[in-house]
Amino acid sequence: MTPANAAIHSGILPQAEAEADQFYIAARAPLTRARRTLKHGDSFLVLDSHGDIGASAGEADGLFDHDTRYLERLELSIGGATPLLLGFNLRDDNLVYTVDLTNPDVYKNNRVVFEKSTLHIVRTTFLWQSTAYQRLAITNQSDHAIAVRLAFGFGNDFADLFEVRGLTRQRRGNMSADATSDTVSLRYHGLDGVTRSTSLRFEPAPTQLTESLAEYHLPLAPKQRIPIFLSIQCSHGEPARPPRFFKAMIDAHHHLKRATRDIATVTTSNDVFNEVLCRAASDLYMLMTDTPQGPFPYAGIPWYSTTFGRDGIITAIEMLWFDPRVARGVLRRLAATQAKVDDPANDAQPGKIVHEMRGGEMAALREVPFGCYYGSVDATPLFVVLAGLYAERTGDYGTIEELWPAIEAALGWMDGPADADRDGFLEYYRMSEEGLANQGWKDSHDAICHADGHLADGPIALAEVQGYVYMAKLLAAKCGRRLGHRRRASQLEKQAARLARRFDAAFWCADIETYAIALDGAKEPCRVRSSNAGQLLFTGIVPPKRAARLADGLLRAQFFSGWGVRTLSGLERRYNPMSYHNGSIWPHDNALIVLGLARCGFKDAAGRIFEGLSQAAAYMELRRLPELFCGFQRRRGRGPTLYPVACSPQAWASGAPFLMLQACLGLEFDPDGNEIRLRRPWLPDFLDEINVVNLSLNNASVDLTLRRDKHDVSLRVGRRSGDLRVTFV
Repeated sequence: MTPANAAIHSGILPQAEAEADQFYIAARAPLTRARRTLKHGDSFLVLDSHGDIGASAGEADGLFDHDTRYLERLELSIGGATPLLLGFNLRDDNLVYTVDLTNPDVYKNNRVVFEKSTLHIVRTTFLWQSTAYQRLAITNQSDHAIAVRLAFGFGNDFADLFEVRGLTRQRRGNMSADATSDTVSLRYHGLDGVTRSTSLRFEPAPTQLTESLAEYHLPLAPKQRIPIFLSIQCSHGEPARPPRFFKAMIDAHHHLKRATRDIATVTTSNDVFNEVLCRAASDLYMLMTDTPQGPFPYAGIPWYSTTFGRDGIITAIEMLWFDPRVARGVLRRLAATQAKVDDPANDAQPGKIVHEMRGGEMAALREVPFGCYYGSVDATPLFVVLAGLYAERTGDYGTIEELWPAIEAALGWMDGPADADRDGFLEYYRMSEEGLANQGWKDSHDAICHADGHLADGPIALAEVQGYVYMAKLLAAKCGRRLGHRRRASQLEKQAARLARRFDAAFWCADIETYAIALDGAKEPCRVRSSNAGQLLFTGIVPPKRAARLADGLLRAQFFSGWGVRTLSGLERRYNPMSYHNGSIWPHDNALIVLGLARCGFKDAAGRIFEGLSQAAAYMELRRLPELFCGFQRRRGRGPTLYPVACSPQAWASGAPFLMLQACLGLEFDPDGNEIRLRRPWLPDFLDEINVVNLSLNNASVDLTLRRDKHDVSLRVGRRSGDLRVTFV
């Protein structure tokens, strides 16, 4: 075999051999790679910095649809070698992921026979309608003809998402595969009777295609560019042929434009914070999923890309001021899936709002209990809260009237099964050993404990949940009165007032100057300092004499790390800054605290938390706030410490900056009077100006600018469309 033929066989026909150079630096591929995520509908994709899937260990790589992995591995090679990474970029709107690659040095007999950077490969990926699309644009940048052997290695395990998370299964279904000249079909015949299939289509057809490898032998003239297209389609049963690459990309772009067309947008005087806002908004609309009832923000990638009641509600609250359509979709979807019967296996009781819905094989077979699972104590009162806040924001009482039976069913559950001992407090307990032991937002097994560290026995009444109930009843009363249910409204108002009195007496702990995190099954308070008490401020249940003490405590060093408020005070026995719920920092939790502090008049405290969390985001990759991060104390010149398996993006974390902005603006809406009010607005120290464009009410909209003016804030009203008043109070 001649040297030239040997080089062709190895994958690349060489140009002139590199001159001997004792200082030549050989290029090799790295061993570990960063990850990026894409999502559309019920599908999401986790791929690495090269655009590969499963090429390096350590992450939940794959193409997933309805909680099933449809592609486990996709790895590009050039002449049998891993390409060199030049750069990778996720577009600002999260629609397209682009990777720039080149060939590494190719050796023969310990000599470089083909220099790096001869080829330029642009690898473009996006996701649309259960199909992942990739385009490779391969350019010969040299001044002579070359031949390239390029290959895709691929495979799949059709693993359920809970298998990917670490659960093992005793039995699985059967897999099969077949290949034509341009298409490979991978199939899994599940134990649930469903056939799931992955179709990989290549254009042009590869030189050789098997059930695990597509190989191209490409001659390239000098400066010639050749495209290769790949679509990877997830389907149940036999798939229909998807649209081609550019048609699908245009459709995906138009869909995103329609979804964000009428929302209010924000820019500020802080360029870094603007990047945080840009990424947060892009993440929110990437996680947004079209359901039969309307848009619904799925909770997070990779573990929670599905309907979660609590997460969807809080995200909708965070987005309500700039896009109330999301709240309407969330309310309708949760009303449509509201429990109608007692079902202990799913922790369901009539009136409860769903906690989690799953579409994988393990859920269908009840190997995990989350197919349609109702083990959440707070989603139901928060559903009523969201309905009331949506009415205040929009004046859309037609939707509220449509939802009223669901609201009444939720209230009925709150007053009935959720308060089995009739002590006036909402409590939880799991009806099945398969369900969640803790059913508030801090749902890890060790999240609710006493001061000495021993875990609380149930039924458990969480502090913040009582605040949610108080807020829900007042807002429901307001809606009921508007719909003509005056007697019901008065009853709800009396119940709320009675709850507030009983709550303060039962939960306030003078020795720790805060509210107990919970009452246990013996009605003993769990005397633990937690962020749960901070969330009470925005619900209105905290009397003024307690609010100041809460505000002061939250800013002490044992709570406030400099980046945010920890879930648990550093004084507590179970405090661990690396735990999931016992000392970490959650952006959504902090945003609710900021809103409560601002509404109670503690603007300096709210501003410190807002600034700390915003500066944390500035250190994060892509300026993206994750689900949570570790609660270590802030140190000069160092960023925050990440939590290892946090979802990123996570919907309610992405919504957090917008809720904190709402707290700054003091926004109130009066749909009947066509009026937007800014009540005692303020700016945190890191923002000198906030610009809001297209803030809408009814069929009118307005642009606003708030500026720092010495120790006060000035307002300028810009473009105005329609009949709309803006007041500064």
